[in-house]
Amino acid sequence: MDVHDEHIPESTFGACLDALPQVCVEVLLERDGAFLVARRTNEPASGEWFWPGGRLYKGERLVDAARRVAREELCVEVAVDERVGVYSHFWDATSVAGADSRHTVNVVYRVHERDPGADIVLDDQHDDYRFVTAPADDCHEYVQRYFAELDL
Repeated sequence: MDVHDEHIPESTFGACLDALPQVCVEVLLERDGAFLVARRTNEPASGEWFWPGGRLYKGERLVDAARRVAREELCVEVAVDERVGVYSHFWDATSVAGADSRHTVNVVYRVHERDPGADIVLDDQHDDYRFVTAPADDCHEYVQRYFAELDL
């Protein structure tokens, strides 16, 4: 099956988000025992420190989505180490017209850089990043939950 990454009109996307859960893939980029969190500039969770992640495209394999997210959001090529879990996130805030809230099903992968220590270049969804070994108080509650539930 071909990957369908075409632009979806916002009203159509909003109607989908209002009616159905959205499948997303998140990457836990590990470097020297610490994990990258990035501060989001858009909803949901604008201004929050969170894992890089995004929606799964129709026809896209989950591990391919993890590699794409790292490439598009961080400008790094990664190898996927393992799938660490599947989570549900519930968001009251959304920037998509026609959607009052958002429910995401997040497939989470631990990854590492193919070129260790490569420069991280953020996309426009983030304005800063850092590597953490434990969640700081300013990390989103879902990041804190991952650290508590996973052996990170």
